[in-house]
Amino acid sequence: MIGKLTPEDVTILPRDLHFDVSSAKTGHWLDGDPVGTAILNTLSLTFPDGERLFMDAVRAYKDKLSGKLEQDARDFIAQEAIHSREHHLLNRAIDRTKYPVARIEAQIRERIAYSRSAGPMRMLIATICLEHFTAMLADMFAAHDDMFSETDRSIKDMWRWHAMEETEHKAVAYDVYVVATKDWSGFKRYMRRSVAMLLISYFFSRNITTYASWMLEADGYSPKEAKKAVKKFLWNDPAFFGRGWKLWITWFKPGFHPWDHDNRALMADWQAEFNLVAAE
Repeated sequence: MIGKLTPEDVTILPRDLHFDVSSAKTGHWLDGDPVGTAILNTLSLTFPDGERLFMDAVRAYKDKLSGKLEQDARDFIAQEAIHSREHHLLNRAIDRTKYPVARIEAQIRERIAYSRSAGPMRMLIATICLEHFTAMLADMFAAHDDMFSETDRSIKDMWRWHAMEETEHKAVAYDVYVVATKDWSGFKRYMRRSVAMLLISYFFSRNITTYASWMLEADGYSPKEAKKAVKKFLWNDPAFFGRGWKLWITWFKPGFHPWDHDNRALMADWQAEFNLVAAE
């Protein structure tokens, strides 16, 4: 039995945009804040390899897809490929002589390799869970727009564009999962994704905290100070992750679908802006 899928009027548009991220070479590009910069740099470091995993996970089930979902999957892959490219450029701007970028990238590659070793279905389940996190980016950026008040406009726009496109395609991998598991019982489908979300949420938040703390230690923080500062930013003030708990928990609702949280209205202005830029 196939559950809910993305509404027919939700469309995905890959926008092949380029952003000047050279100002990231100056150091604390996020309004001069070392903590916020460390956290967003850490998130950026996860994207190139992570998004290649997402692309391969969806691509593995292309023979099961048809109609709108088949086209959505192609557009999803195109968007993720462009995201990977732009974050790779941002990651290259981080001072590797000062920050433990190579160490963090090695850890990320090791974890991605572990996910790949479990086969396409485990890759797909990991993808739908992590796509739920990236789908929260748009809401988090809207709630924390003041964080970017003194940030270079091009870098801010890159993050806004990424958040917007993650919202556009937030249900594609989930829809592929629903189609690929159409012969499963609803209970099995629910339990597999729920257990996976609990595990991935724990490890993802723990790893981001660890890696961002390493970045802060390179700025002169003690290990204890670094971890405390990162946890405060993520969960208390400004609660970059913490504010998203209501959306995160909807995952565990039976019959959940990513578009139950319909935030197209939030994205309308951003879409108009970036569609215009893409058309130039």
